[in-house]
Amino acid sequence: MIPALFSVSVSQINLLLDAFIASLLMSNAVSWLYYSDRLVELPLGVFGIAIATVVLPSLSRKHARQSMDEFAHTLDWAMRIICLIAIPATLALVVIAEPLLITLFQNDNFTTHDVMQVTVSLRAYAVGFIAFMGIKIFAPGYFSRQDTRTPVKIGIVAMVANMIFNLILVFGFSLGYVGLALATSLAAILNAGLLFLGLWRKKLIHRQAGWPLFVLQLVIANAIMVGFLIIYVGDWQDWLTWDVYTRISHLAVLCVGGFLVYAASLFVSGLRIHDLHK
Repeated sequence: MIPALFSVSVSQINLLLDAFIASLLMSNAVSWLYYSDRLVELPLGVFGIAIATVVLPSLSRKHARQSMDEFAHTLDWAMRIICLIAIPATLALVVIAEPLLITLFQNDNFTTHDVMQVTVSLRAYAVGFIAFMGIKIFAPGYFSRQDTRTPVKIGIVAMVANMIFNLILVFGFSLGYVGLALATSLAAILNAGLLFLGLWRKKLIHRQAGWPLFVLQLVIANAIMVGFLIIYVGDWQDWLTWDVYTRISHLAVLCVGGFLVYAASLFVSGLRIHDLHK
């Protein structure tokens, strides 16, 4: 259990290290990172953990039966689900970052300046969001085969890389606390990439049919969703003048409307629920 806990918690450990370094940089940097991290962790905790919970026992059963084709098919299914959730979530966090922060946090103690600062770090974290979710499904691909060493080794590499990225981005490029957030995202991308590469080399993941069409459907649906968000969100500074009920109602329309537009676009492009069955 201990190796498993470590390997899937590398990103969270990196966040703790980032908070320590941020406390040495400037006042409020820790708080700015905290608020942006909360918004990233919400969809990660809701969807990423749920998918990982479903995938691990399924992979374990298929490994026990030595059904490697079904093993690869399950990982492929999980990757598609991750793409369906992580890509629009990432784009939404980038496009509506300011309205989201204004609605949830802005008050006398959380000023417009704080909104602007948290927005930058939130977008830096969003860069690695799909990797954060990817780690949750790739690591079980090793655990289901009783391989706990490989994810730990890769996790250590990612932690070391995170510290190197911190030094380069924070001090080399003078990005400050934003460099910490970006370094965490880059380390997560490296972590997920190495986990994927290891599974690919062992032929536990291989190309399944339908990916070109699936990618095209994702591109179209996400482009339409982003267009809707950009048009409806307007000038984020207008949100500062609205009362809390107006902000909440507009944010609800953005979230629900964006989801409906995204789902309708996928449906029109030919994607059906039965296409996503394992």
